[in-house]
Amino acid sequence: MTFALLRRYKRSLHRESAPIPYGAGALDCVVVDPVRLPLHRAEVSVRDANGREVVHGQTDPHGRFATTVAPGEYSVAVTAEGYQPVRQACESTEGTRTDLGTMPMEPAPTPALPAPGAWRIDPDHTAVRFIARHIGLAEVHGRFNQFQGTLWIGERMEDSSLDVVIETASIDTGVEQRDAHLRSPDFLGVDKYPYMQFVSERFVHRGGSRWAVQGVLNLHGVSRNVSLDTRYLGLGTGIMGETRAACSASAELHREDFTLDWRSMLTRGIAMIGATIKIELDIQAVPAE
Repeated sequence: MTFALLRRYKRSLHRESAPIPYGAGALDCVVVDPVRLPLHRAEVSVRDANGREVVHGQTDPHGRFATTVAPGEYSVAVTAEGYQPVRQACESTEGTRTDLGTMPMEPAPTPALPAPGAWRIDPDHTAVRFIARHIGLAEVHGRFNQFQGTLWIGERMEDSSLDVVIETASIDTGVEQRDAHLRSPDFLGVDKYPYMQFVSERFVHRGGSRWAVQGVLNLHGVSRNVSLDTRYLGLGTGIMGETRAACSASAELHREDFTLDWRSMLTRGIAMIGATIKIELDIQAVPAE
């Protein structure tokens, strides 16, 4: 039944496809998961014979990806969270629609999980970064340089917990005058609020190596629920032979949620910082001594 639907769908695509631009050829494929269902939002990269990426996009809700390129030889690579990459060589011919067929994806091996017990976040191999917009225009990239944290791994990963404390005065955007202003009562108010803290409440498996670490962030004297979109990267061995666990995580904060509205700026018509701030974490942890 699934194969018949895919065949009918692909035939209808060819009938309804837009005309191919003059001097170009077209490439079409359908990406499916292990049970042959269309895979939405798979990343597709098309590279020329010199390895340069000429097209990058995602599959539509029906698993289809279509593009036009100059005539020549290409390599099409498909990646998706939790699946092994798929690659296929092809050739584009002027005025011709090249059907790459159905590209099935298989599950990627699941990384080994950390051993149960206490793990210490290693500040020398961990980064706490943020991205905000300055006066609604250019992005400002910064980081916090001083922090500590502990990760307790449960017998079930879902029973794990995380506690991270960050020194607000350690904010660093590379411009001392700006950093001093960010430490002032107009912004972080580091004299009154020297720390921010995130304490997890739940680890939720999202499939593959993706987890949602849900918890409470206390910042500027206000506590709000925050969910870290986390990708577990697996285990490795450090230079001294120690075991290391690694992950990356991100979240988006709304500054008004933490009373960081800086009314003195807004009354002068200056939107110093955008409404949202993106947080990015690269974390390595080692077993606690």
